[in-house]
Amino acid sequence: MSGPPPATAATRVAVRRSLADVAGPVAAAVSGGADSLALAAALAFERPGSAAVVVDHGLQAGSEEVAAKAAAQCESLGLTATVLSGRSAPGEAAARELRYQLLDAVEGTVLLGHTRDDQAETVLLGVLRGSGARALAGMAPVRGRYRRPFLDLTREQTRAACLESGLTPWDDPHNDDPGFSRVRFRQLLAELPTAGLARTARLLREDADALDALAVPLCDVPALLALPAALRSRSLKLWAEQECGRAVTSAHVDALRALVEDWRGQGPVALPGGGRVTRLGGRLAFTS
Repeated sequence: MSGPPPATAATRVAVRRSLADVAGPVAAAVSGGADSLALAAALAFERPGSAAVVVDHGLQAGSEEVAAKAAAQCESLGLTATVLSGRSAPGEAAARELRYQLLDAVEGTVLLGHTRDDQAETVLLGVLRGSGARALAGMAPVRGRYRRPFLDLTREQTRAACLESGLTPWDDPHNDDPGFSRVRFRQLLAELPTAGLARTARLLREDADALDALAVPLCDVPALLALPAALRSRSLKLWAEQECGRAVTSAHVDALRALVEDWRGQGPVALPGGGRVTRLGGRLAFTS
């Protein structure tokens, strides 16, 4: 007896490996596009009775119909489908923030349909923005209860898997809008091999994980100066986030490094949430 077609087999194997250590409930995050529909189909085969969560950002006319059609296709696969609706502000970052806010309420492990192409785009964006190793490391296969089984598969494979399963993916018109930075980089990537960029992300992620594990929050200037620059940045970031209770950017870390490495009596560094950091003698001091 012959097995499933090649693309379908690849998606099923990817989901099976990703869930090898997961015993609880699992849900696939579905947009209606080829990547997420292929993910839903593979999950339905590997874990019958699992769930699909369709996120409707409310950004486009007819988004309710798109979400309803995606949910119906997931139900046809045997998944329990739920539509989560919200209204996002314009822009990629706002849509992403809303998406995770909605998904954070979902029970159990949540699968995301990002592919090797998405990983390559993330790395290229980081390179062109001058980001550090953590950003260039791209998306992790596992982040908390979120998992990305398809990071070694291409968009072509997920689209083929949909065709093999008789599914009709939705083509988001935003994916062809050059007003979005990721779309412009996607057009550039069409001429580049994605495998090399994805491999770069994996290697940098291993390096970044090792450095993160060595870093501890510090505000003592001599101790910070004794560290290699990469650990100094991470230690300052950890300390600053611990003090202000919010994420800080590379620009904040650069300013904090200047207080340590290039002290000329400059004024305080403002952190998210209204906190400020000043240098007092041989230490950094946080005030809210």
